Amino acid sequence: MQQANLGEAAYREGSWGPAYVLQAPGSDIGVLLLRPGDAVPNHLHHHCDETFVVLEGRATLWIDCRDAHVLETEHIYRCEAGEMHHLVNDSDADFRCLFIKAPPSPGDTIVIPWTPGTPPPPPQ
Repeated sequence: MQQANLGEAAYREGSWGPAYVLQAPGSDIGVLLLRPGDAVPNHLHHHCDETFVVLEGRATLWIDCRDAHVLETEHIYRCEAGEMHHLVNDSDADFRCLFIKAPPSPGDTIVIPWTPGTPPPPPQ
């Protein structure tokens, strides 16, 4: 058995960003904190799905640079391997979600620069 405390997460950017809290052969689990205006760069994973479980706040999840989805508390979204996704906190409060990558695949995050309102990049 493994256990973790989300309140003790070590965020990548210091006070915000992603933080892995449990890593195992079957999945990696972490928490993501985005302050108002923060964003996760547009990216994809070739070898894993990524699921987001919203704990608090609201953010926009862009899929394949076309489809915008508003994520709110208690919503769950899963991005399949190969789907580009970009998260932005366009609200005035913190956004926090749990993320699950399965199977774990370190080094499988491919950043593809893009911002809403610009043409989609070519397929990767």
